[in-house]
Amino acid sequence: MTVLETAPAAVSTKTDVCASAPDAHPRPAGQDKYTISEVVAWTGLTAHTLRWYERIGLMSDVDRSHTGQRRFNNRDLDWLAFVGKLRLTGMPVADMVRYAELVRAGEHTFEARQELLEQTRRDVRTRIAELQDTLAVLDFKIDFYASAHRAPERY
Repeated sequence: MTVLETAPAAVSTKTDVCASAPDAHPRPAGQDKYTISEVVAWTGLTAHTLRWYERIGLMSDVDRSHTGQRRFNNRDLDWLAFVGKLRLTGMPVADMVRYAELVRAGEHTFEARQELLEQTRRDVRTRIAELQDTLAVLDFKIDFYASAHRAPERY
């Protein structure tokens, strides 16, 4: 994923990017006009989901061609990749929409965005701990059954 939002110029020129390496875009900047079907193929989302994201305000207004067809760009792909990460965290859609609204509202919302993401991180860490506990139980049970199979038969 590439640039999603930038910090105020007066503060710094930091770029907000995901921790993972940026994904290559299908087309270079300036030639990045994608139809909804191309975005469906690239993201794995459905056209219905993309329209819904736009309708609920999770995506800003997508550019349109002269015939009214949606024309997505690389920045839209980046945003959709980020939204996909938020979905994986279990963040409620309402919070994702709130985050999108804060991004559109401008740099003065950095603190509110940070708090929203920090709360999501706390939730994710809680879920990870729960899953690790569940994994330990599964491992115990699997080991139990594996050792039962290895026990010698008695005649």
